[in-house]
Amino acid sequence: MKDSGHRNPPNPFGAGNLQWAEGIEQLPVVQVTWYDAKSYCAWANKRLPTEAEWGKSARGVDGRPIPWGKDPATLKRANYEQEWDGAHTLYPVGTHALGDSPFGVKDMAGSVREWVQDWYDSDYYKDMPDRNPKGPGKGIVRSIRGGSWHSPFGDIRAAARGRGGFVLQTHGTGFRCARSLERDKSSN
Repeated sequence: MKDSGHRNPPNPFGAGNLQWAEGIEQLPVVQVTWYDAKSYCAWANKRLPTEAEWGKSARGVDGRPIPWGKDPATLKRANYEQEWDGAHTLYPVGTHALGDSPFGVKDMAGSVREWVQDWYDSDYYKDMPDRNPKGPGKGIVRSIRGGSWHSPFGDIRAAARGRGGFVLQTHGTGFRCARSLERDKSSN
């Protein structure tokens, strides 16, 4: 925020400037709009993941129903089905290591729902390309993946999808950044 002059998101834990809250740097960010998420990723020389990238990161190559496989969901694997409890609601990133995806990606079930790059279209996956779908070319709202600390089990499944307007800000919506791998030109 200092480098870019971007505004401080609202403090979900109460009054005061969120930027100076002790320990906040270890928690997932919430109360960000799709524009906030996209701006941060650009500032960090990254981007929002596509919905397909997010899904593969959560499901692996074997199409897992939840990131850790088929074992039952527990609070040791994900932060979900909770009520808001101020600063005790969110956990530091990586707290639920038993819930890691097959690629080692953390907190893809529960914690916070995440903005992705794609427009939302409820019918897109019926006729999508077989490989690396880029999402609909246009739409009205953006896709949100994953569940939050407040979501029921059904919404933390790897296939669960949501949608939100560009300026939606909630205590349960955040984001993660992605980066494309550069191909080694010598191996072509």
